Amino acid sequence: MTANTMQSFAGGLLVAASVCAAVYFFGPSEATTTQAQEKPTIDEMISLLGADGYVIHTEEQWQEQLAAFEAETESEEKPEAEEKATEEKTEVKEVIIYRTLLTISPGMTSIDVGEALVRAEITDSAMTFFKEVEKRGLANDLRPGTFEVNSEMSLDEVISIIFK
Repeated sequence: MTANTMQSFAGGLLVAASVCAAVYFFGPSEATTTQAQEKPTIDEMISLLGADGYVIHTEEQWQEQLAAFEAETESEEKPEAEEKATEEKTEVKEVIIYRTLLTISPGMTSIDVGEALVRAEITDSAMTFFKEVEKRGLANDLRPGTFEVNSEMSLDEVISIIFK
């Protein structure tokens, strides 16, 4: 490139930068184009929230409702305390049973199946499942398909379902 070409290019950049700066500094700003919104009064806010289904209480009304609720629960707790004492003796422990449809595709290994069973919370350890399959010599008998298993099943039942 010649010196004249370089000077022309630099001059063009200078003119372009000057135009951009003039538009930035002297152009319209966003603050002047936005309109200030009026703040609604308390009564307007209450009516707007009430129209949307909200219930608005003053602090005094809220404290009255809390006191009434506490008085009601105290009067109900006495008979419930006696019921709880009898219920504690006959308390039934809840057991969560996880059920899942396990899909085994061609090419999966028994380790992959064990990891899928752990993710579904059917077994606790993928390695325990893998070792049991290896001990029985069933590693090559894994058959593709979809099987329903649950966490209530023993490891033997799960293996017998998957490796029929």
